[in-house]
Amino acid sequence: MANCTGIEPCTLVMDLEGTDGRERGEDDTAFEKQSALFALAVSDIVLINMWCHDIGREQAANKPLLKTVFQVMMRLFSPRKTTLLFVIRDKTKTPLENLEPVLREDIQRIWDSVPKPQAHTETPLSEFFNVEVVALSSYEEKEEQFKEQVASLRQRFHHSIAPGGLAGDRRGVVPASGFSFSAQQIWKVIKENKDLDLPAHKVMVATVRCEEIANEKYTLFAANKDWCQLEEAVKSGPVPGFGKKLNSLLDTCLSEYDVEANYFDEGVRSAKQNQLQEKLFQLAQPSFLAALGHIRSATFDKFKEAFDKALNGGEAFSAAANNCIGSYMTQFDEGCTDIIIEVANWDTSKVREKIQRDIDAHVASVHSAKMSELTSSYEEKLKVALSGPVEALLDEANSDTWPSIRSLLSRETKSAVCGFSAELTRFDMDEQTRKNLTVSLEDYARGVIEAKAREEAGRVLIRMKDRFTTVFGRDSDSMPRVWTGKEDIRAITKTARIESLKLLSVMAVIRLDDDDTDNIEKTLAVVLVDSSSSSAKNRSFTGVDPLASSTWEKVPSSKTLITPVQCKSLWRQFKMETEYSVSQAVSAQAANKRSNHWLPPPWAIVALLILGFNEFMTLLRNPLYLFVIFIGFLLIKALWVQLDIRGEFRNGALPGIISLSNKFIPTIMNIMRKLAEQGESPATNTSQRNQSRSNQNPDNADSAMSSTASSSDITSFNDKPECTGSSKND
Repeated sequence: MANCTGIEPCTLVMDLEGTDGRERGEDDTAFEKQSALFALAVSDIVLINMWCHDIGREQAANKPLLKTVFQVMMRLFSPRKTTLLFVIRDKTKTPLENLEPVLREDIQRIWDSVPKPQAHTETPLSEFFNVEVVALSSYEEKEEQFKEQVASLRQRFHHSIAPGGLAGDRRGVVPASGFSFSAQQIWKVIKENKDLDLPAHKVMVATVRCEEIANEKYTLFAANKDWCQLEEAVKSGPVPGFGKKLNSLLDTCLSEYDVEANYFDEGVRSAKQNQLQEKLFQLAQPSFLAALGHIRSATFDKFKEAFDKALNGGEAFSAAANNCIGSYMTQFDEGCTDIIIEVANWDTSKVREKIQRDIDAHVASVHSAKMSELTSSYEEKLKVALSGPVEALLDEANSDTWPSIRSLLSRETKSAVCGFSAELTRFDMDEQTRKNLTVSLEDYARGVIEAKAREEAGRVLIRMKDRFTTVFGRDSDSMPRVWTGKEDIRAITKTARIESLKLLSVMAVIRLDDDDTDNIEKTLAVVLVDSSSSSAKNRSFTGVDPLASSTWEKVPSSKTLITPVQCKSLWRQFKMETEYSVSQAVSAQAANKRSNHWLPPPWAIVALLILGFNEFMTLLRNPLYLFVIFIGFLLIKALWVQLDIRGEFRNGALPGIISLSNKFIPTIMNIMRKLAEQGESPATNTSQRNQSRSNQNPDNADSAMSSTASSSDITSFNDKPECTGSSKND
């Protein structure tokens, strides 16, 4: 014990013999424990030297000693803040920031494991000790740095009792004059306490040495060339004989440990052997799991390949699944036997359960895909078989439409369900599931028809107008109707509207059940078409409009395509859009009648004969006038044909006059040009010679005139298409 020089306040330092000191031999360890407890009880600061490489080791780091001292100190003394300053000697390259947490954690763990008296059950470590850690470099290798670090540590002892200083809170401090007596009493208490007898030193030595051997063997195993090759190989793929190779390496390592640790304490040797074995297992287990994973992946891939091949070969689904599962689970078990580590006794049941789940999930996925593919195939067949015919039947809507659709639905559904049920026998499923699938297919067929019906119902107005146009504009032979004036337009219009109304009634609701009966057509006919007085009186008497509703009587809303209110609105729009066709027909009929009565009335003809008798006789007396009139007649006839006067006046008098005024001059010029061209031709020369001869012979002249008139007439009719085409273009 000495007084520190140059340090204020006065500081005493005690130098105790180190733990495991050779001065007292192997068996007398009680004194070192007593002296350590005395130092903790008396001192404010306790410096504990520790080699850097001993951090983390049980015995070399004085952990058993501290544990006992902590326990006894709590029982002998009241809480007193003592600073434990751990001085790490020969510090390596490992930073102090990494070493200090490990050391503090070890101290806290020792404190937590110490059995405490009732009074200190909840007392934390900070009530008794303040732990500090410093590090010193090697004196032999870095002398200058070591001296600098020691000088820095010495500075921390200046004013150590100041608040926040190194000495702590110094509770229970006695005056300097009473220090000697206080120390004697503390030593007496320590000497009389029998709980300070700790395990013998040879146990400590066995612990340290067996741990060194175990660490050495672990390091050699980790660096073993065979192990490194095995570890790398199993990362890339399966390794044949993996279990035997790894068992051999582990047995060799554990046997070498037993040989070197044979003469140490048996309990310590076994404990350290178990620790070594556990560390080896932790090192080897990732490789074992990798090998097990390779077996699982290979087995699962082979199963999928074989299962798909069996299904493509036409084998039943359930039979293929059962055969492949049994075969490849057996292969997995055989692969696990090859990699088993006997000393480790690792369980492979979880991996086996996982591959079983994967296989079951794959089978379920394929089953679902096959069922979906099969169902989609038959649904597509039904859609193709029903959509086109249903659309055609609804397009030609009549009283037999829905019975025909029901017959089509029954026939196609029966055929599809028969084939679908035959395919389902290849799958392993219960009767209820099979029944549910067939019912779902039947519902799909009904859904196709309902969807098509709703689609066509959206175009019902177009269908009605097409039906009206067909019936109204064509006769019974499907030829375009010509309005000559003899047709009863009112009756034809009513017939066409009744046919359109039948189409509307057919499209109003869905009638897929045999018991679907309704009076929609009758209701629509009474309200929309029948305009007789009795019906009007009945409607006036009842005062209720059957179409003023959103539902049909005895028809659920799910089967309704067009509501009564919508029917009424559609009919109103239909009539508005078809009125033009009717008015056009009436106009055409009236125009035809006018064109057929272009001659004057009989009384006018009689008046002309009576009043024009003198003029007629004048013509007979002078044939030249007759010749001029005949030439004028031919000219007028040619103009009549060329101008198509009857056709022009068919659309009305004013449009006809305007059109003729535009075409009159061009037509006259065209006729004159044609006559000039004929006059220049040889045929014209011949007719002129014949005409000169006719001057000598009057009979021949009459004949030549007749021939010329005929020629002009023919020329006019040959030119008719050209002029008619021009008229249409204008």
